[in-house]
Amino acid sequence: MIPYVREIDVEYGRCDQVSPLIRRVIAKNPGPFTYTGTGTYIVGHGEVAVIDPGPDQPEHLEAILAALQPGERVSHILVTHHHSDHSPLAGPLKARTGAAIYGCAIGMRAEESTIRTEAGADFGFAPDESLCGGGQVLKGPDWTLEAVATPGHTSNHICFALKEENAFFSGDHIMGWSTTVITPPDGDMTDYMESLEKVKAGGYDVLWPTHGPPVRDVTAFIDAHIAHRRAREAQVLKAVADGYARIVEMVPVLYADVDPRLHPAAARSVLGHMIDLTRRGLVVTDGEPGIDSAYRPAA
Repeated sequence: MIPYVREIDVEYGRCDQVSPLIRRVIAKNPGPFTYTGTGTYIVGHGEVAVIDPGPDQPEHLEAILAALQPGERVSHILVTHHHSDHSPLAGPLKARTGAAIYGCAIGMRAEESTIRTEAGADFGFAPDESLCGGGQVLKGPDWTLEAVATPGHTSNHICFALKEENAFFSGDHIMGWSTTVITPPDGDMTDYMESLEKVKAGGYDVLWPTHGPPVRDVTAFIDAHIAHRRAREAQVLKAVADGYARIVEMVPVLYADVDPRLHPAAARSVLGHMIDLTRRGLVVTDGEPGIDSAYRPAA
């Protein structure tokens, strides 16, 4: 079982100093995909970086600006990915501060979906400075952030490692309160599993997700996420072996304890596993794997 971390003290608009170099302001956009809301992080002192400005809410913009100390300025605006609970406020924050926006542009696989599995997408997101591929190092007077490419939740997902505290801003890649939605074609299970291993190898002391509280037992938590995904994969393989050829047939079996209204979203997650399993030669289908494809065990 995943040892979820869900306790968090929330007062919308309040600035909390959560570590020597990190402040957090939570936007009032709670929901099934955002938990208590988007946690915007302010890193450093003097010249600061803002990570995931959040939804386009004027009151949240004012709260971020009010969290700055006299004489401080925003030098960098960092965005983990283009979902509408992370990136839309980057533009208004840039207009008020003059800071450049850093992130990875929307990938070719991103598309609108009729199945709601996320808080929505900001298809107008266009960073000033590209961090695609990761490895770029951004600096302030007392902070150093390295961009770490973590595709999986989206193809353009970027996390940020804070050298001075051995901390990791994990966006939606790893969250303490819930597992991450992987929805093809922009979401990719193969990429996601590889990115989990990459973060684990980083040996970070703490994860700061954009939603919810920090994760401090990092290695055990990531191991539990990997085990959870592998267990679901085993269930999918068994369903195929038992003769369930189509995803629509598997979902009521695999998600019997889940509200049927959520089954369409669950089907997208199963598709993510199916794409990964076909790549690895464990299941086969005629043509490209899709939501309506017929699957069978590999010989």
